[in-house]
Amino acid sequence: MINRFKSKMGSLGLIHFSSWSSSFTRKSPVLVPFPASLTQNLRIPERKFGNSPAHFRFCSRRFESGKVETLSDDVDANQVLDLPEGKVKFTPEMRFISETAKERESCYRVLDDNGKQIMCSNYAEVGPEVAVKMYTDMVVLQTMDIIFYEAQRQGRISFYLTTVGEEAINIASAAALTLDDIVLPQYREPGVLIWRGFTVQEFANQCFSNKADYGKGRQMPIHYGSNKHNYFTVASTVASQLPHAVGVAYSLKMDRKDACVVTYVGDGGTSEGDFHAALNFAAVTEAPVIFICRNNGWAISTPTSDQFRSDGVVVKGRAYGIRSIRVDGNDALAMYSAVYAAREMAISEQRPILIEALTYRVGHHSTSDDSTKYRPVDEIELWKVERDPVTRFRKWIERNGWWSGEAEIEARNSARKQILHAIQEAEKVEKPPVADIFTDVYDCLPSNLVEQEKRLRETIKRHPQDYPSDVPV
Repeated sequence: MINRFKSKMGSLGLIHFSSWSSSFTRKSPVLVPFPASLTQNLRIPERKFGNSPAHFRFCSRRFESGKVETLSDDVDANQVLDLPEGKVKFTPEMRFISETAKERESCYRVLDDNGKQIMCSNYAEVGPEVAVKMYTDMVVLQTMDIIFYEAQRQGRISFYLTTVGEEAINIASAAALTLDDIVLPQYREPGVLIWRGFTVQEFANQCFSNKADYGKGRQMPIHYGSNKHNYFTVASTVASQLPHAVGVAYSLKMDRKDACVVTYVGDGGTSEGDFHAALNFAAVTEAPVIFICRNNGWAISTPTSDQFRSDGVVVKGRAYGIRSIRVDGNDALAMYSAVYAAREMAISEQRPILIEALTYRVGHHSTSDDSTKYRPVDEIELWKVERDPVTRFRKWIERNGWWSGEAEIEARNSARKQILHAIQEAEKVEKPPVADIFTDVYDCLPSNLVEQEKRLRETIKRHPQDYPSDVPV
């Protein structure tokens, strides 16, 4: 892995993952001095409460009884408590760990806003073939979002959700994986499928809920899934995919597979209990799973300031014993490098990794949302124009001589033609029959479902004007 990284400083370790392990850089906790007034109430002699960090050491012995061990006979303060999870040193000084660190965790990036490589940056080497595919896939994703969004506004599909502003997270993370790695998405990661070969026709079939849709029209648009591409079907229930991802990763571990699981979640999803259960589950089972949090600032209309008081999401990994890193989600090269390194660690060390990708949701949450009602338009325009991840990556490949103005025009025209053709074809395909609503769960339908299907057909016959005429009964 190391030889795939380019750096003037020549070290893979320069991509810093926050970790509980003593072998990785760790900031000392910030300690709050105990109030003098309270020391008097507790009848504790007034003193300066120490600010030296407590020392913790991880121990893999999980089933040993706790015991007290004395390091020195003449100083009681040197006793340690030997717990199943490791030794904890006693201290006579009462102190509380601060709720915040002195400094916020830094954000790893390789390219600046103008697509120029930052001096002394270290990153996974990306050749021209991979780089060009990354860019053209971002163009396809960007174009698909524009056209499908317009199709919904025209009433041709019922719903749509874009990835505008988050194209780099989608494509770069997918490029750093192998096809054997299993993906459990949230709902804003169609770019992963594009990278893996899911065609625009397959996207159109799903959004138009026709007979060629793998879900047989049972899901609302953008709920893609593909067994062929190791991509679990999207579920709208926020964060429910995270515990599932850990279970899948644990099965890979048990089968000794040379693969990992990657799962995505938004910043709003970190407020769900499933997020915390999944991180703890992954840490304890040492499952090879990568959690990628797209911290895009907004959970529909709820800003991150109303989601958490912590330093973003990256610090939550340390609380659960998970190695973590914060990445510029609008820097495709940084995202690729971080996910590439995370995958190597997840598989070779059999451990979970948490990646917080800082970005911005430029589009509305979905076609059911108007984000200008709760955030300023000039803020949206700033991120759309000056911090566009697609433009930034294009400038980098242009500087390398891998892209040109002619190639740009050809790529965008080609993407637009493909997508428009796919929509036209999808609209021609008939809808799945009513019977498909009830199949694929039970081998033999139970009596209650048989009765429901009978009543549905009777209702359609009585009120045909209330049901789509193109759905076979």
